[in-house]
Amino acid sequence: MKNTTLRERRHVKIRAKMRNNDKPRLIVFKSIRYTYVQLFDDKTGRVVAASSDIKDSSKANKVDKAKAVGTDIAKKALEKNITEVAFDRNGYKYHGRVKALADGARSAGLKF
Repeated sequence: MKNTTLRERRHVKIRAKMRNNDKPRLIVFKSIRYTYVQLFDDKTGRVVAASSDIKDSSKANKVDKAKAVGTDIAKKALEKNITEVAFDRNGYKYHGRVKALADGARSAGLKF
């Protein structure tokens, strides 16, 4: 049997459900230090917008930085006239940084 983590298994299930969606996907990736997010259009196969907290030099904690990343990606999406997205949490559980990012994007005007 292939050695996969629980997150990878959840990711496969989530992506299978999202492939038939007409809305762009808001894909979350988190490493130990940083949080990354991409707005990906499955129809064209291109990244529409991206944001991360790599250049954020503030002393805030990771959850607060993730919320700022969420508001930043929402602003970039609204500039490109994208108001509705499908939230792809990439197999991560919906708490902590992932939830903060989603809350930040919703508060800035994205719908999902």
